[in-house]
Amino acid sequence: MDFLSALRISASGLSAERTRVNAASSNLANADSTRGPDGELYQRIDPVFSAEPIEGAGPVSGGGPAGVKVEELQRDDGPGRRVYLPSHPDADAQGYVTLPNVNPIHEVVNLMSASRAYEANATAVDTLKTMAQRALDITR
Repeated sequence: MDFLSALRISASGLSAERTRVNAASSNLANADSTRGPDGELYQRIDPVFSAEPIEGAGPVSGGGPAGVKVEELQRDDGPGRRVYLPSHPDADAQGYVTLPNVNPIHEVVNLMSASRAYEANATAVDTLKTMAQRALDITR
């Protein structure tokens, strides 16, 4: 595999992890909201990844190197959390408010995992830059 293919693979990983961080951040920001701009309850989102062939890096189906592609941002249709808050303006007749199906602990773990994966891809890019620079230095 050449330098550019390796760089494309790491760049796709950086982009995918950025999407994952944005989704987890959005989920955390809306964890306690009772309605969004459309008046509906916020639904947790998760990015769905797939392997993406990298031109010149070999076939993905044969176990060759591949990048990461964000297929979609999927909404979690699970039920919301019901919390007893009788003084809340969105409380029902029994005093319960339905909050989004966001588990803050799960989202923080997602953020930490995405951050580590982002750092790993950034380190790979730095290593590739160093290798390319040393290869150029040899030719001098």
